[in-house]
Amino acid sequence: MRVFVTGASGWIGSAVVPELIGAGHEVVGLARSDASAAALTRAGAQVCRGTIDDLDTLRSAAAASDGVIHLAFKHDIAFTGDFQGAADADRRAVETFGEALAGSDRPFVLASGLLGLMPGRVATERDGRGPGSDAGHDGPRARQATALRTLGLASQGVRSSVLRLPPTVYGEGDHGFMAALVGIARDRGVSGYVGDGSNRWPGVHRLDAAHLFRLALEEAPAGSVLHAVTDEGVPIRAVAEVIGRHLDLPVVSIPHEEAGEHFSWLGGMIGTDAPASSALTRELLGWQPVQPGLIDDLDKGHYFRAG
Repeated sequence: MRVFVTGASGWIGSAVVPELIGAGHEVVGLARSDASAAALTRAGAQVCRGTIDDLDTLRSAAAASDGVIHLAFKHDIAFTGDFQGAADADRRAVETFGEALAGSDRPFVLASGLLGLMPGRVATERDGRGPGSDAGHDGPRARQATALRTLGLASQGVRSSVLRLPPTVYGEGDHGFMAALVGIARDRGVSGYVGDGSNRWPGVHRLDAAHLFRLALEEAPAGSVLHAVTDEGVPIRAVAEVIGRHLDLPVVSIPHEEAGEHFSWLGGMIGTDAPASSALTRELLGWQPVQPGLIDDLDKGHYFRAG
């Protein structure tokens, strides 16, 4: 297939692109900078210059493709106070893709999130799909509404699917949540967790996630919800203990009321209990993660090499 990929040079996209090319697909990647364009060219992809705000560009690229994987999300503004703005841009992009692909039975895969979906219990692919799941107008709920809109494209002749990602998509080169926790520990002189640290985060290695995006593009039935989850729920205290051991720092509990000050922008998320299962995804597509789990990957040491 000729596949249009947004976010193609990002953390996950830079693994998805070679996964697709290795399987014989032709990739056209959206690039908003010269550096992104150069990275895509080196990876063997074609370049489409623009951003997810360039709706005419998105429409044309999607119409000229056999399928679309939408990975791009404005994380830079989402985590600095304007999640709603990021979610609105995402919604407009999805609506544009839906218009371009309607009636074609071509695949459209949307990257979405798991954090906060069903706090306190193991979330499955069946959750977040019923009435009221898109209620509200705050950013995270608006992003969930966009995911539901994507699933609704199945009734308009699009083989749409939503691939939910855990809060940590880890691996060597990661600059996301795990790298942020390591940096915070260095800066604070302690490796912290909130409360008793028993709250759980799911995780997936980015190479396993990339493989699942390809399977979704190739095989996922219209209206599918997929979970890219290797570890159902790793206690955050266990993460803090690995960080403390590698940095030779004390591992301490941070009171809930001090989480915002200690963890900065991560403060509102680090105490969330958000375990999730991928059992239905594995059964549906035969996806089997082969990369190390989160704790084993942390213990490889690559998160701790940079000063």
